[in-house]
Amino acid sequence: MASHHRTLRDRQVASIEKILNLNHVPPQSSDAQHDSTAANGLIKPSTPVLNADGEPIWKVLVFDDLGRDVISSVLRVNDLRASNLQHITSDLSRNLYSPAYINFLSSIPRPLLEDFAAQTATAGIAESIAQVYDQYLNFIVSEPDLFSLGMGKEIYWAMNSAQTKDEDLDANVDRIVSGLFSVVVTMGSIPVIRCPKGGAADMVAAKLDRKLRDHILNSKDNLFSGTNQRPSASTGILSSRPVLIIVDRNIDLIPMLSHSWTYQSLVHDVLNMHLNRITVETSVEEGGLVKANNKRSYDLNSNDFFWTRNASIPFPQVAEDIDAELTRYKNDANEITRKTGASSIEDLQDDSSASAQHLKAAITLLPELKERKAILDMHMNIATALLKGIKDRQLDNYYQLEENITRQSKTQMLDLLMDPDKGKEPLDKLRLFIIWFLSTEQDVSRAEMDRFEEALRTAGADTTSLAYIKRVREITRMTMMSSAPSQPSQTSSSNELFRGFSSISSRLTDRFKDAGLGANFEGLISGVKNFLPANKDLTLTKITESLMDPQNASSSAIAKTENYLYFDPRSANARGTMPPVSQARGQQSSMPGGLGTVGRGIEASFGQRRQGFSEAIVFTVGGGSMDEYGNLQDWAKRTSGATSAASVGPRKRVVYGSTELVNAKDFVVGELARLGRESV
Repeated sequence: MASHHRTLRDRQVASIEKILNLNHVPPQSSDAQHDSTAANGLIKPSTPVLNADGEPIWKVLVFDDLGRDVISSVLRVNDLRASNLQHITSDLSRNLYSPAYINFLSSIPRPLLEDFAAQTATAGIAESIAQVYDQYLNFIVSEPDLFSLGMGKEIYWAMNSAQTKDEDLDANVDRIVSGLFSVVVTMGSIPVIRCPKGGAADMVAAKLDRKLRDHILNSKDNLFSGTNQRPSASTGILSSRPVLIIVDRNIDLIPMLSHSWTYQSLVHDVLNMHLNRITVETSVEEGGLVKANNKRSYDLNSNDFFWTRNASIPFPQVAEDIDAELTRYKNDANEITRKTGASSIEDLQDDSSASAQHLKAAITLLPELKERKAILDMHMNIATALLKGIKDRQLDNYYQLEENITRQSKTQMLDLLMDPDKGKEPLDKLRLFIIWFLSTEQDVSRAEMDRFEEALRTAGADTTSLAYIKRVREITRMTMMSSAPSQPSQTSSSNELFRGFSSISSRLTDRFKDAGLGANFEGLISGVKNFLPANKDLTLTKITESLMDPQNASSSAIAKTENYLYFDPRSANARGTMPPVSQARGQQSSMPGGLGTVGRGIEASFGQRRQGFSEAIVFTVGGGSMDEYGNLQDWAKRTSGATSAASVGPRKRVVYGSTELVNAKDFVVGELARLGRESV
């Protein structure tokens, strides 16, 4: 049997499980498969839950804001009890719990640890503390191989603003280094680090290299040695080392702005998903009329089979799968009721006419059927909300335009901006224009730019951000290298339904009506265009390919990464120096507040430049995009040997991370506009 692939989320859950088991490592199963979470998202106990007298053993979990975000993204936790060491000392002084097992998400600085020791000694509570551990968990995992450092939605502004103080910039860099160190520890293998020269990415790479190097040299039993080192899931042999690719957000801003067509990207953009939680408005109908609108919150997590299977799928195919799953559920429910003689699933528990054997089988299946139905009802509500957003904002049209954005002339772009029928959200027009402006090779004169800005303002858009975008254009035109589609985009006329929906629309509309989700559903899906995304790699994916698989990468991609710096924390040679931020800012930089090149790191040899990797951690400083995550995962699946039973090539794995996952609205309104005001 094939071994289970342990994702970053699997490893983080295992670390949290270790905390909850008071730092006792649970026994591993024979196939090394991690299956510590039950269907309800709770940790399965691997230490006793009853004492010798048969009484429950209670544990109080105390965590701060970051701890809440880290744990709640993979487990369901609601209560917040304390936020810092002073609260812990106060709680122990009042004998709220004893003994205390204290676990720090990140490595606690020695001065802070000494201060805490002094507090406990003064309060006389040292005997109440059983353990103090650094857990290296200060990162948030929202998808199997997607993480962020939870640094807030203004981190791009902070890393690029001339108004950011040197000490604040240093603090941000140190926090990024701490978070990446924790990710590397959780992954269990020291990576080779690659990054472009100059900028925040260079500084982060140099500091992380030094932190890893110092840890290896100064710790006899370090976090990567002996039992701490990561084994291969299948053979127990140590895995090959990954490559950690660190880049600045300015290499390509387009994924932060683009309109996507995949399920998870639409949910992130339209429904403002945060920490896997969304809120949608549902309609309550009576007699075919909308009686009331209610808001419902949903968690999209690993226990949701439909989300796990469809998150990265184009939305039209998701709609098809909803219909297929509803049909499967109905058939399974009918089979059970037929065998038991019950009139419906709901009547089974009260029906005594069924045979004992059939009734027992039915009762066994009921919880699974009930859970499936609840998940499908949730996704029907989500699909309805997405369709409304698509229809109101004409997101299908924007997506189609962006697929071929470089073909738009200046006249065509101006006409689009002036068209009053292009959706109800002016921000969508602004996003489209910025994408075109950063992508086009056409020169735009000052007079032409004035006309574009006037058209956007007339449409209701705030053009403050464009002052900063003009500066970014010169940089990104040199770093962007999105490939052309390898297959033509599949489109149809605007009066058709999207792919496959023409044959199932009436059935699915009936399903939604049966679930009370709206008589207007048929109106929502009418006119939504039929097309699937073209197979196109984004700039960051091309960079990743050139560093992971240089033999198969394009010459243009390799040329862009040829001068990337090379750090190897295990090597005495592949190391660099770490000048302070103030010195980095003193160097030549084309961006206001940007960091120039200061000569950190080493130049990679030809052999190092052509070294291949089967695993990568790709990290963006300044914000991450759900589009980039999906694009990287698609590339890894498409180019991996594991995609074909007949292939013998290595399986590629890419973990994507960022300082914060930010949707387009927050990025434009909260960060680009702020930088624009500073650029005037």
